[in-house]
Amino acid sequence: MQRISVLKPDGTPVMPTKRTRADKWVQQGKAVWVKTKLRIKAVQLLVEPSNTKTQSIVIGIDPGKHHSGMACLSSQSTLFLGHLELPFKRVRKRMDDRRMMRRARRSRRINRKLPFHLRSHRQKRFDNRRQTKLAPSIKANRDLELRVTTELCKLYPVSSIVFEYVKADVDLTSGRKKARSGKGFSAVMVGQKYVLKQLKQLAPVKTLLGWQTAQIRRAQGLIKSKDKTLQAPESHAVDGIALAASEFVSYQRVGKDSMQWVGQVNITPSPFEVIARPAYSRRQLHLMVPAKGGIRRKYGGSKIHHHNLRKGDLVWAEKKGIRYMGYVSGDTKTQVSVSDSNWKRIAQFSAKKVQLAYRSVGFLVSKPKNMLVLNASSVKD
Repeated sequence: MQRISVLKPDGTPVMPTKRTRADKWVQQGKAVWVKTKLRIKAVQLLVEPSNTKTQSIVIGIDPGKHHSGMACLSSQSTLFLGHLELPFKRVRKRMDDRRMMRRARRSRRINRKLPFHLRSHRQKRFDNRRQTKLAPSIKANRDLELRVTTELCKLYPVSSIVFEYVKADVDLTSGRKKARSGKGFSAVMVGQKYVLKQLKQLAPVKTLLGWQTAQIRRAQGLIKSKDKTLQAPESHAVDGIALAASEFVSYQRVGKDSMQWVGQVNITPSPFEVIARPAYSRRQLHLMVPAKGGIRRKYGGSKIHHHNLRKGDLVWAEKKGIRYMGYVSGDTKTQVSVSDSNWKRIAQFSAKKVQLAYRSVGFLVSKPKNMLVLNASSVKD
């Protein structure tokens, strides 16, 4: 049975409850339904709870380059499953475009009729070949995982976080794994130090290696899909479950000559969400192609100029008697463009028939009806 997040009157999370009990509290006037950034159902109590004791709730994070899996569970039930569509490719392409446009602007500024020593070449302000900052594409990946984890910590009393640590050196010329020599690292590994430091501010963090995750996953009877792009729990969220389950089960020596799994975790059906970032363009100094007459139109940003909406707002829209739910992606003087969770435009709707549901929080959340594939023996009532 689905568990509902419960918040105290001051917003502090306590142990989740059953849906029937949450409905009863709302009917009796003891609680109210609240909106959450991840669109997870939650109630906020209007009176102090009689019991504030908490059990262990663990978040498991399986980081990736293009997709990440997350899970939040207690020993009794699975609370949340997430599949993150990471913005790596999009951020990398836009950084390449920005560099190209910047170089084009600088080249236009230089008068090549002058001798070289008289041209307006700007000298470097620092040695940019010795930078230690994260690449923007990698930082964007880790920041999305961090933001989702932060929101989960606001909804559940999280006791610990388990993060899958990657140890893989890669030959930068061929892209193939090689013996660890310290000369090259995978893109996933580069941002780990940054995100682990941030996660430790939310809850105690534990790391596991990939083979340990696979071992626990098989022991729990979880089936993993080979299709990494599949937006289903079987692609990446199962690894998040295995990571979180490591806090409740372990492979230990029993007796002198035997090893077995000790502990128990109850893996149950739970809400599954696909989460991504809105793909709207950032504000640009200039467009790539100049407009006629030299006057360039405004481009980029999250502002809607003609209506009281912002890009990324979740809205209800009606057209020809059919109601749609989607995200605001653009506008004209009389119409609003509404897109689905993949940022593909559904249609343009009359602004008068568009109703705001959720303000933009920087997430595109969709809830596929895919259910987690489990071995029947691993589900315990």
